[in-house]
Amino acid sequence: MQTLRDLPALRAAVDALRSDGRPIALVPTMGALHDGHMALVEEARRHGRHVVVSIFVNPRQFGPNEDLDAYPRREAKDAQMLQAAGADILWMPSVDVMYPAGFATNISVSGISEGLDGAARPGHFDGVATVVTKLFNQVRPDVAIFGEKDYQQLAVIRRFVADLDLPIEIIGLPTQRAEDGLALSSRNAYLTDEDRKKALALPRALGEAKRQIERGDPVDGALARAIAMLSAHGFGPIDYVTLCDAATLEPMHRLDRPARLLGAAKIGTTRLIDNIAVDPA
Repeated sequence: MQTLRDLPALRAAVDALRSDGRPIALVPTMGALHDGHMALVEEARRHGRHVVVSIFVNPRQFGPNEDLDAYPRREAKDAQMLQAAGADILWMPSVDVMYPAGFATNISVSGISEGLDGAARPGHFDGVATVVTKLFNQVRPDVAIFGEKDYQQLAVIRRFVADLDLPIEIIGLPTQRAEDGLALSSRNAYLTDEDRKKALALPRALGEAKRQIERGDPVDGALARAIAMLSAHGFGPIDYVTLCDAATLEPMHRLDRPARLLGAAKIGTTRLIDNIAVDPA
């Protein structure tokens, strides 16, 4: 595995990989890798003969009161994990490489980015869309793999890839979970032992709301009960628990098409997100 930090070296290495005519898959990450990321790398190997993994903690997707400085960084361990997983290139640019002096361009995706986390974290998805567009231009992959845990992020990326005619296949991998059901996330490292136990209320509340909605209970009542369950287990503030169209993320008040149930809330000092599919059949 080559570990690269400057753009000319990356482009030369990618060109060398591409010379055999086999596809290149990209897995963008912010590091602090866990089994969920490794599942993305495994999926990438199924879709691309060559795998490039990026690690870049993107300052443009963090708000002024968010955890940029505290975000976990462990480059040596991450590199060991990716080496063992068979990645070909680890791309780790600095902030100055990604956003050189005078950088003045912003990618904004209207509509699908504006509710949910877009409302709770203003500017977040502009930062995501901008950095992912840059990563696509730097690596020029044939396919890119993202986790469904960040479901709105995946929807935003699919939208701008379609809108900008980018020749990249976007693949979403189902949320990877611990044995007890908690969605794997780098931010789980922030949880105290007690908060880690309480955090299980999030997937359980969403799962119970899914069962109620799929059996025909009123959507608004199921969502209210899920919010009450989170509050009872110590979550707060609760940014949202909502049912949305699976493709457009428009809010739904009755289950008449494929849907996604999404939730975001803080337990202690850690903000967690999760989502599950809801089937009208």
